[in-house]
Amino acid sequence: MPILGGRKLYYLLKEEIALLTEPIGRDKFFDLLRTNGLLIRPKKYRVKTTDSKHRFRKYDNLIKPMKITRINQVHVSDITYLRAADRFCYLFLITDLYSRRIIGQELSESLAIEGSIKALDMAARKAKDLTGSIYHSDRRLQYCSNIYTDKLKSLGMRISMSEQANPYEIAVAERVNGILKQEFMLDKTFPDISTAKQAVWEAIKTYNEKRPHTSLGYRTPEEVFVEGQ
Repeated sequence: MPILGGRKLYYLLKEEIALLTEPIGRDKFFDLLRTNGLLIRPKKYRVKTTDSKHRFRKYDNLIKPMKITRINQVHVSDITYLRAADRFCYLFLITDLYSRRIIGQELSESLAIEGSIKALDMAARKAKDLTGSIYHSDRRLQYCSNIYTDKLKSLGMRISMSEQANPYEIAVAERVNGILKQEFMLDKTFPDISTAKQAVWEAIKTYNEKRPHTSLGYRTPEEVFVEGQ
């Protein structure tokens, strides 16, 4: 985790810090990072990968008034881009909203629907039973197509979509994208698609199993997901 946030780093090092002759608090720890040039300024990404101007049905938003209380209650999905050599490739992600665990992933050389289907197949295997859970996404073509919505319905999932021009309704999914790019350096240019896939696999495994989340009480997504099963 080369660009982990300071609060999470302080949490992970708390046992070592307690062994110091003069243990330091969080504020002093941040001062130490700042003095040594170790604080990272977050980057902003504004590349558009969404096109909601299509003929397929847009579904209502089912999660806006909902309180999330358990795993497999809601899954959020999003697509982000990576660079491999002289081309873009596209990372399809599905995240359990309660635990923040990534349960479906696929890195594809195109935005074709096949990438979304493969990520969904992986999510179905890991969640084991998606019956009754809500699948929430934006209104892009890949998620609205009949092939994809039929697949969701065959898994017993309820379909939910963000309201038009409101990206904040998939904020968790977009936050996961940002973490993978900023903290795990997936925003760099990879020499080829194979190298990019390996980097994605390693980043997601570390994100799920080792990265603490402040919103989870500094537990990892894997811990919360397993506890909830």
